[in-house]
Amino acid sequence: MEQTVFERLEQLLRNAQVPFQVQRHAPVYTSEEAAAVRGTRLSSGAKALICRTGDAMTMFVLPADRRLNSKAVRKLGIRDLRFATSDEVLALTGLTPGSIPPFGQLFGIATWCDRSLSSEETINFNAGDHSVSVSMLFVDYERVERPRMEDFVG
Repeated sequence: MEQTVFERLEQLLRNAQVPFQVQRHAPVYTSEEAAAVRGTRLSSGAKALICRTGDAMTMFVLPADRRLNSKAVRKLGIRDLRFATSDEVLALTGLTPGSIPPFGQLFGIATWCDRSLSSEETINFNAGDHSVSVSMLFVDYERVERPRMEDFVG
């Protein structure tokens, strides 16, 4: 039987000997709902957006209280950028938008993280399910995922 995204994430973090906490809660579908049910600041949410960049898919991770700034992304050398459709996200990840953990390596795609998220000691994110959240230190996230750190939020 194939592992769930949560099981793959859990295995990745355990293999890296990273401490993390799992919280099960009522399903949430917005960053604001997630922060409220977790009892955390909105800015500590690690929002994972899947975008088509030319012929590839790329994951952009940013604080949940910020928005992707397409002009800033273009300044980084990406000319062709659009959000992946729900069908594309489902085909790539097996998940629906809003439940995707910020680990592109789980899906074989590059991860870019906005530098502003590094100001959060602890980050929180949905972990493959709208009713499961993970909390972990940002330094551990950066060490395990090794995202490309850039500035691309507005």
